[in-house]
Amino acid sequence: MHISQQKIQLIYFVFVAACFMPFMSPALALLIGIGLSLLGLKHERMSGFTAVVLQASIVLMGFGMNLTQVVKASKSGFELTAISVVATISLGLLLGKLLKVDHKISVLIAAGTAICGGSAIAALAPVIRARNFQISFSLIVVFILNALALLLFPAIGHFFHLSQEAFGYWAAIAIHDTSSVVGAGASYGTKALEIATTVKLTRALWIIPVSIAFAVFDRKSEKGKIRIPWFIGLFVLALLVAHFVPQLDTTFGHLNWLGKRGMVVALLLIGSNISIADSRQAGTKSFVLGIALWLSIASISFLAIQHHLVNY
Repeated sequence: MHISQQKIQLIYFVFVAACFMPFMSPALALLIGIGLSLLGLKHERMSGFTAVVLQASIVLMGFGMNLTQVVKASKSGFELTAISVVATISLGLLLGKLLKVDHKISVLIAAGTAICGGSAIAALAPVIRARNFQISFSLIVVFILNALALLLFPAIGHFFHLSQEAFGYWAAIAIHDTSSVVGAGASYGTKALEIATTVKLTRALWIIPVSIAFAVFDRKSEKGKIRIPWFIGLFVLALLVAHFVPQLDTTFGHLNWLGKRGMVVALLLIGSNISIADSRQAGTKSFVLGIALWLSIASISFLAIQHHLVNY
């Protein structure tokens, strides 16, 4: 049965509005989005706003964070972040060679796993001159694993009785996309959300040196343009404004709430973009690479945090 775009638009409007209600959790929004995709209810124009909604929400959430705690979280998570980024990319390239996965797909999946999912892939793709099918395959692999992480990580955290601090660090290091890191942190607790978001955005800054490294040293890639994620700068600006203008606390609280609800909207749109057909096209070897890399970083970072390598 064919449903007109006008009716699909109405369906999306209802669900987007529901994202601003207390009962709509990040995980539920993602599942609804996936359900809409499986039913063939895709709104092409709306899906184009996903990145804008995600980035704007992160900036708005910056108004509700404590600058002192953010600096502390960034410092304590820096060493583990640096080690994990370098180790994950190195392991990804090695596994890609062993599995005979296309080199550029290996680079993009490794960077997406190591840094910040789709944002890292989008930033690095023009640097290595990746073709459309290579970008699509990489995004599909990271995208699906990222959606699974949003659902699985909070359950694992509760099962092992992780503190909010420990879960925040673990989510920031082991979950691909910023959206799912924030979603998982929000469902686990306020402190977990704050640490997870801060450490993840600090991690996202690695897009810049990694892009430069591949532009300079990767002989299999041609030199391309480096894209800098400017929304990170706006997030830092929001933090500073909230810190130095405390008299506007009430307004900043409203902006922070809007950011959190906007993140739920972003997850709904992310879920609606998942395609089973595209997933099949990505190829078994690409998924094996993505899963192996994801399980490695999730397990190692979990053990590292459990053994107090991060001073939280």
